[in-house]
Amino acid sequence: MRRAPGDAAPARPTGVRPRSVLAGVVAGVREGLVGRDLALLAAGLTFYAGIAVVPLLLLAFALTGLLTSPERVHELGGRLADLLPAELGAPEAVARLVDAGLGLSPLGALLALVPMSLYGEGFRRALLRFSTREEGLTGWRGRLASLPLLLLAPVVLYPLLLVASVMADLARDGGFAADLGRVALGFYAVLAALTLPLAFGFRVVAGGRVGLRALGTGSLFTAACLSGFLQGFVLFLSLPLDLGAPFGGLDVVGGVVAIGLWLFVLHLVVVVGWLATRALDDLLRRPRDVAGAVGR
Repeated sequence: MRRAPGDAAPARPTGVRPRSVLAGVVAGVREGLVGRDLALLAAGLTFYAGIAVVPLLLLAFALTGLLTSPERVHELGGRLADLLPAELGAPEAVARLVDAGLGLSPLGALLALVPMSLYGEGFRRALLRFSTREEGLTGWRGRLASLPLLLLAPVVLYPLLLVASVMADLARDGGFAADLGRVALGFYAVLAALTLPLAFGFRVVAGGRVGLRALGTGSLFTAACLSGFLQGFVLFLSLPLDLGAPFGGLDVVGGVVAIGLWLFVLHLVVVVGWLATRALDDLLRRPRDVAGAVGR
């Protein structure tokens, strides 16, 4: 049907193509990295994480024991230890963490809050580097904002322990289907467990002023990447590598360095995930500009 000379042209759809959104997000990430040392920021976050990770796990096991029972957590923690490869002493380390967490005294829990909250400070300081906003008391803001995450710890940890028990059964059964199911179950369980803490970290701890749509998408994407890298770390632990060889045969030093390197890679992912979340939020806040760019 032909349009009469005086008739207005029909409106074109203004939907945004996924490819254009992806290109805009990638461009936003690149722009955010200009003039900033990504490796140095990730290394700084890794330093804070090295201080905070053990106190965080201790408090998480202690709170999960209060939510359920110490006996139940000890049982599930043993299943998790059985699931991990024996190289580098991972099962023994998990067993000792569970015992120490369940035996944590009120005073010990209070003392553990100090190093644990340092991660909130490092998180806020690192991500604030990508903003032009200036604020005072950045360290204390990050520390205090990270404390509510403790309320999520048992809610996140207990389902993970239940999933680990199922994964241990699959590992015991063996076979291709069981191994595939174990990997898939581990991936999606960690993905689900990390999404909400990441969203809280991006929005509250880091003080990121991003919309809920971009926050949900970015947190889910970052959690998926982190879950994949964690699966790779478990595989790395099972490899017959002599990690102490570069350090004069000191396996403990090699193991600590290996864990530090993996934490460094994970924080590279976290920082890039934050930049992608912010870039997506910028695109969603100006849909007309994006639609116009698509029409060109």
